Amino acid sequence: MKFSTEYLTFNTKKHRELINITKEVERILIGSGIKEGMALVSAMHITAGVFINDAESGLHRDIEEWLQKLAPEGPDYFHHKTGESNGDAHLKNILVGHQVIVPVTKGTLDMGPWQQIFYAEFDGQRNKRLVIKIMGE
Repeated sequence: MKFSTEYLTFNTKKHRELINITKEVERILIGSGIKEGMALVSAMHITAGVFINDAESGLHRDIEEWLQKLAPEGPDYFHHKTGESNGDAHLKNILVGHQVIVPVTKGTLDMGPWQQIFYAEFDGQRNKRLVIKIMGE
């Protein structure tokens, strides 16, 4: 079994942002030479996430509004008593999740026709990392 690991760094323009990273994951997969296996895509910060869904702007707005309702920015979270101000970002990470595993078949990401991979930033405008590990033969 072979393994290939690459890191992406993000410094978003906005505090909260969704970034389609499908093409980057595909580029890394092709460079790995792996034809059968899986790709692990994992945010390396507890205020960011990774998910798979459609690349449709209305849906992205729905996701952002849903997350904001469930974990609104600004309330006095207990976490804020430690000197931090990003309690909502930690909760949004739990709701979205921090990683996905995508099957690799015949050298391509084996996803449905509308599926795309997204990096979700909930406390941005500073450097954050993401690891992509391709495993297989």
